[in-house]
Amino acid sequence: MSEESNVQYSEREALLYHSEGRPGKIEIIASKPMATQRDLALAYSPGVAVPVRAIAEDPSLAYDYTAKGNLVAVISNGTAILGLGNLGALASKPVMEGKAVLFKRFADVDSIDIELKTEDVDRFIDAVELMEPSFGGINLEDIKSPECFVIEQTLRERMNIPVFHDDQHGTAIIAAAGLINALHLTGREFKTTNIVMLGAGAAAIACAELIKAMGLPHDNLLMLDLTGVIYQGRQESMNQWKSAHAVVTEKRTLADALDGADVFIGLASANSLSPELLKTMAPNPIVFAMANPDPEISPPVAKAARPDAIIATGRSDYPNQVNNVLGFPFIFRGALDVRATTINDAMKIAAARALAELARQQVPEEVAAAYGTQHSFGPEYIIPAPFDPRLMELIPAAVAQAAMDSGVATKPIIDMAAYRQSLRARLNPTTSVLSLAYEGARANPKRVIFAEGEEEVVLRAAIAFKEGGYGTPVLVGRESVHERLQKLGANPEDFELHNSVNSPLVPRMVEFLYQRLQRRGYLRRDIERIVNRDRNIFGALLLQLGEADAMITGVTRTYAETMRQIKRVIDYEEGRTAFGIHVMVGQSHTVFIADTTVNERPNTEELAAIAEGTAQVARRMGHEPRVAFLSYSNFGNPEGRWLDNVRGAIKLLDERSVEFEYEGEMSPDVALNPRQMAKYPFARLSGPANVLIMPGLQSANISAKLLRELGGDSMIGPMLIGMEKPVQIAPMTATASELVTLAVLAAGGIAR
Repeated sequence: MSEESNVQYSEREALLYHSEGRPGKIEIIASKPMATQRDLALAYSPGVAVPVRAIAEDPSLAYDYTAKGNLVAVISNGTAILGLGNLGALASKPVMEGKAVLFKRFADVDSIDIELKTEDVDRFIDAVELMEPSFGGINLEDIKSPECFVIEQTLRERMNIPVFHDDQHGTAIIAAAGLINALHLTGREFKTTNIVMLGAGAAAIACAELIKAMGLPHDNLLMLDLTGVIYQGRQESMNQWKSAHAVVTEKRTLADALDGADVFIGLASANSLSPELLKTMAPNPIVFAMANPDPEISPPVAKAARPDAIIATGRSDYPNQVNNVLGFPFIFRGALDVRATTINDAMKIAAARALAELARQQVPEEVAAAYGTQHSFGPEYIIPAPFDPRLMELIPAAVAQAAMDSGVATKPIIDMAAYRQSLRARLNPTTSVLSLAYEGARANPKRVIFAEGEEEVVLRAAIAFKEGGYGTPVLVGRESVHERLQKLGANPEDFELHNSVNSPLVPRMVEFLYQRLQRRGYLRRDIERIVNRDRNIFGALLLQLGEADAMITGVTRTYAETMRQIKRVIDYEEGRTAFGIHVMVGQSHTVFIADTTVNERPNTEELAAIAEGTAQVARRMGHEPRVAFLSYSNFGNPEGRWLDNVRGAIKLLDERSVEFEYEGEMSPDVALNPRQMAKYPFARLSGPANVLIMPGLQSANISAKLLRELGGDSMIGPMLIGMEKPVQIAPMTATASELVTLAVLAAGGIAR
């Protein structure tokens, strides 16, 4: 029911993730130039006085002149942190930062975390209410019940911006979406369905309220807490929120309630629903077992007891995950875009129905590939996958429309089609593709060689790769690797280690490599020595002999030296040119830069091949390629010695009638800046280039490394393309996370 996942990790890896580099997970980046005294004068004094006066005269202009309209506060007092309980405001900060990151990642909503050091309800309410001028919305998080009900209700009454307690309503919305589809599949309707809800906390109360708002009769829901059925007249362990769901009934226990029931919704504790009780439910029962991390009944146990059941949980390793990330980013996106004054039931129901409808549509190929199965609407797929790229378009649009229809939108959208188009353009498809690549690796795990197994950063990457479920790491190293794994908290027995000193594969390797290199000046004893001593050679031979599916190396030697070693064993793929790509990934854009690693002065044919190959990679990462061949010259101005290769490549692509846009020669500012490109109306690119083909290795490599060190975007790569076997050479500065990404891209076929 939350962002819970079955991905495994060590405590050390989790702490390193949060502490390496800049501590924490968020930072503030200026969205306007801040380089000159004039910039500072406009940003602050005296220029800032102009928008100050404008906002004082018309408060609505704050949305035009400040970040308020895209800024959400994630606020907690740490009284109900995940499944950890009341650990205090400060301890909740990593979770709140994480929530802020999810807002940005999934819906381009800027967010800041605020932790309030108080358990006093009135002080908490006063503190949040006073912050209304700063934010466009408030996301309450990890606040215990029943205080959370009072806090949210009071703030919604006092504040004129959306206030949303995700632990309540996020779970309710996603569960409602799944329930809509489960009822449809079993031929039921809300008005005639009998539901048993085990749990009476924040999420359970919100679920009950929402499904009743969607048409479930009051008496058709039996809610239970630790005491039993909540019935009218019960005195023990009651409060006003439970009392609102009390019914007239003689049933008192879970067994009484479940007898003949259509639906079980669990928001309680692990293993609280037995197979025996499940068997007493109506035909085709619907079971939403959403306790985290372990459900009220595990799906395999439930299926064994009732093969006709439709089952959902809060876990990603079973079908039908009730995951809040499907909801809150997109709900706030839609609410902010129409400047809604609240998030009401109409908006929640619209989000649930849009999610339900999305699950019935044909699943995109990239999503199906990532999950290793062709998802289609049915008992195993009633809730959309979290990385479905269509979420960003459909859910905010539905929420925005509901806000307008219900009268809480202060800035209605006139052209809904244009708004949906803007939503599609707002996020970078690369981020979804990368997420899907990780899901695909988990669905189709591969064996990946980590050739430098004695390095700590490599071992940490191998541990993360294995525990993340992405595949089997094949380590190359000496016996000391076992000791190093132990120091990192891993069990050495869980890892496969290949040591050239005692590997039974060495004779085959020597024979293979001797046959390959004997006419290139190598004696057999030379081959025996390099196989025994050089782990890149040894690792590449493991790959050639079919002992693994892909290989990652590079942190101990320069790229050029590593490439020379790899080429002794592995050729370029027949008919292809090998080259390297650095990928710049921003929030809303991706730029592919090639060739950054292999070809020092590519000729005409090589430039054309690099363009075609990079365009293919761009498409695999979700982009329609617009290729620019870069130069110091714009279409012959100025003339120079190094333009013929570029012009020849353009001519070759013309002759091949390739199915992507390309143009050149052109300078970077013309390729990337529409105003500059407008000076050349004959240019064939329909928009800014996203694939930059560099004229030579010097300019390419220098540009990529400058951008890595100075730019604000993330950088992936270099990715090595065109080898006959999937092998990736990481930069010597690579982190464990970057190594895992390259390993996943290599094993998954995106980098090939």
